[in-house]
Amino acid sequence: MTDHTPAARDPLDDDPIRDGRPAHPSGPLAGVRILDITSVVMGPYATQILGDLGADVISIESARGDTNRAMGAGPIRQLSGVSLNLLRNKRNVSLDFKHPEGHRAVLAIAATCDVFVTNLRPGTLARAGLSYEQISAVRPDVVYCQAHGYATGTFRQDDPAYDDVIQAETGIADATARVTGQPMITATLMADKVCGLTIVYAVLAALYRRATTGRGDHIEVPMVDTMTAFMLVEHGAAAVPRPPLGPAGYPRILTPHRRPWPTKDGWMMVLPYSKEHYDSIFTAEGRTDLLGDERYSTGRKRIANAGFLYDQVGRMLAGRSTAEWVTFFRDHDIPAAEVGVLEDLVDHLPDAQHPHAGPHKLIPPPVRFRAAPQSVRRAAPLIGEHTDEVLAEVGYDESGIASLRSSGALGRVPGEFS
Repeated sequence: MTDHTPAARDPLDDDPIRDGRPAHPSGPLAGVRILDITSVVMGPYATQILGDLGADVISIESARGDTNRAMGAGPIRQLSGVSLNLLRNKRNVSLDFKHPEGHRAVLAIAATCDVFVTNLRPGTLARAGLSYEQISAVRPDVVYCQAHGYATGTFRQDDPAYDDVIQAETGIADATARVTGQPMITATLMADKVCGLTIVYAVLAALYRRATTGRGDHIEVPMVDTMTAFMLVEHGAAAVPRPPLGPAGYPRILTPHRRPWPTKDGWMMVLPYSKEHYDSIFTAEGRTDLLGDERYSTGRKRIANAGFLYDQVGRMLAGRSTAEWVTFFRDHDIPAAEVGVLEDLVDHLPDAQHPHAGPHKLIPPPVRFRAAPQSVRRAAPLIGEHTDEVLAEVGYDESGIASLRSSGALGRVPGEFS
């Protein structure tokens, strides 16, 4: 297994989470305040990244807790292994925004926020009084981003949409069927995470525009449109010209031979890309019958004959150990890697300490900024952990907070974290 251990001096160590206490804000979005009314993975993943980038993220959550808190096992009831990283760098307010007093509290918080992110469906937003028009009335320059399954103004705008459904609808299952003969979706939350990243870049672009013009924006990220665009980057292929010059689907990708192959003692993925790559492999393996074969003489021919070429190279891997192949491919500058095992990837992550959940593995922010480094400043919050703190910041005094709590608008008393 390739060693993924971080370097001895990691820039993230400048501002790590050690015992759950927030360190000094850092990152390029320091000073930006975000109101997060999202759930499950897509929205929380986007706001986790924005929080890692330095933003002050305030998440609104119901008393029963979000789905991601129960996505698999966790050290305590409120925090799953997923939520320990997904909810970090956020402050949590537990309130019922459908309650009249709770709705007023949400608007008070929104008035202090630069960005509003939600994955509630359009109908729900309108009924809850959280539409763009209602939020921009209290914060005229707000960057308002709504992300849901289908575009507003279409007959499907309020249809439920989850990762699995969107993957199937946007060609991922069809592409898999062309390889395996059976429609399947990927073994990861592809749509949720791609759309989460799309939310991030859309919000950043709108913040830049606001910085230069002073005006906010209303952003919409429909999942089905996002994933259709994502899939057709390469798989539009010959079907894009009018009239079509061939079927959709990028041939090099749609072969069952594009896969990891067994070595003498493990599994590897190798991607010979140039004529020189194939020459090196065929020479080393004594396959003089393949040297100079027209099927890999040009880039177009290598694409057209990818299945044949990958099959030939793949079968050769069984003759040597993984370590031998790693050395060979590195020496010849051929893209290749040993197949990573999920448990090994987790084991090589740095350690962190949560004030309630204890030790866990931290997924470091992947992008490095030299001047304004990202950081993990706050451990994942428990439900309602920062309710009083945030409400005090937006003008509620102790009696006002007590009144909210007695009205039933607040979902949880701070300290009741079991």
